[in-house]
Amino acid sequence: MRRPQRIEPGPGQESVWDYPRPPAVEPVAKRVVVRLGGVVVADTTNAVRVLETSHPPVYYLPVADLADDALVPAEGSSMCEFKGRARYFDVRGGGVAAPRAAWNYPTPEPGYEQLRDRVAIYPSAMDSCEVGGEVVQAQEGDFYGGWITSEVVGPFKGGAGTFGW
Repeated sequence: MRRPQRIEPGPGQESVWDYPRPPAVEPVAKRVVVRLGGVVVADTTNAVRVLETSHPPVYYLPVADLADDALVPAEGSSMCEFKGRARYFDVRGGGVAAPRAAWNYPTPEPGYEQLRDRVAIYPSAMDSCEVGGEVVQAQEGDFYGGWITSEVVGPFKGGAGTFGW
């Protein structure tokens, strides 16, 4: 299977095909806000994003910057070859619960220590997720949990037929 052609980034954009593998972690200078059930469940200026070839960035927010009781431990775990074993959370806000809509790495592998006290959230399960005031689009397929903004171009891995790229 051939991977699709890389989209050339315009001014102020970056291509996910220029992201590294293994993934990199970098700080985010913009404010990140997440809403569920009509209320803000996360608001931070201290996020980081994980950049990996072919994937939209995944934003990790400090657990301390989530609303009280927004995270409830959920069943199950998964394994990332780079970051380690993830645990899952239900996200709650405004009387709404989004099952297994967040995850984190309580004991991340070396090089990913910045993720220890942070949580990633699936944007498709929230009312909205914003980066610098821009509402993000959820990555198709939800497997990777990427946040698509106008600053990134693909094509993006994750949708049907893309796992073999």
